[in-house]
Amino acid sequence: MKGLGFIGAGNMAEAMIRGILAAKLMPAERLYVLDIRPGRTEDLRKRFGISVSNALAGLVQGCDTIVFAVKPQTIPDVLRQLPADEAKGKLFVSIAAGVKTRVFLEALGEGSSVVRSMPNTPAQVGMGSTGLYFAEGVREEQKAWARKIFASFGTVAEFAREDQLDVVTALSGSGPAYVFLFIEALADGAVRSGMGREEAILLAASTVEGAARMARESGKHPGQLKDLVTSPGGTTAAGIAALERGAFRGTVMDAVFAAWQRCRELST
Repeated sequence: MKGLGFIGAGNMAEAMIRGILAAKLMPAERLYVLDIRPGRTEDLRKRFGISVSNALAGLVQGCDTIVFAVKPQTIPDVLRQLPADEAKGKLFVSIAAGVKTRVFLEALGEGSSVVRSMPNTPAQVGMGSTGLYFAEGVREEQKAWARKIFASFGTVAEFAREDQLDVVTALSGSGPAYVFLFIEALADGAVRSGMGREEAILLAASTVEGAARMARESGKHPGQLKDLVTSPGGTTAAGIAALERGAFRGTVMDAVFAAWQRCRELST
C-alpha cells in the first residue's frame, strides 16, 4: 500500500487523521494532506507528523487511497484538476454531503473505485457515526479498508442504496445539532428551576451521553428504557407529559424529514 491522501484539511480530515493514527492503521509519514491554506497543513504536520503535499497530481500519484474532504461546491473544480490517468485502481472516498458517486465516476473514468460516506462531527472526539455506500466496482479489499478507516473514529453503517445517504445526512449528519439544542434546552430548564448554568450544562450533557450509551448497549428498545425511568404518577411522567403536549416526538420527526428533503434538493 502506498499512501493515503486528503484533499482538504478541515476538521473532518483532522478527525480522520487522528483516528487512523490512534488505530495504527498507517504510519504518519504515509498520510498526505493538501489544502489551499499552507498554515493549516503545516499545523497538522507539526501536530501529527504527517506529510504535506503541494500539488494535486503529486498527491494522487503517491497515494492509493484519496479522500475528498472539501466542501461539496468545490468538488467539480477539484475533479477537473485531478489527473484521471492516475485514477485507475485507486480508491476515492468522498465525505462531501449530497454529491453522488456518479459525479466522481464520470470524472475519474473506468477502473476507479468510489466510496461515498457521511460522517458527523462527533468524529472529532472519536465517537463519530458514518454511513457508507460503495459504488459498483469497489473491490472487497477496498471495502474492508474503508470500513477500517471509518471504524477508527466511531460507528459505521453500510447501505446498499445510495439515496439512503441522504437520510444519513438528515439523521446522524445533522443530528448532533438537534442534540446540542436538546442539551441546551435541558440546561435552560434546570437554570429556570434555580440551578447554576455551569452545573446544568454539565449534568445535561452527561445525561445525554449516558442515556445514549444505555440505548446502544442495553439491547432494549428506547421506549422500554423510557418506561424503566417513568414511575406511575412520578416526576418523569409529569415531564414526559409536558413534552408530549408540546409535540416533542413529532417535532423531532419533522426536523429529520425537513433535513432529508433539503438534502435531496441540494444533491448533485
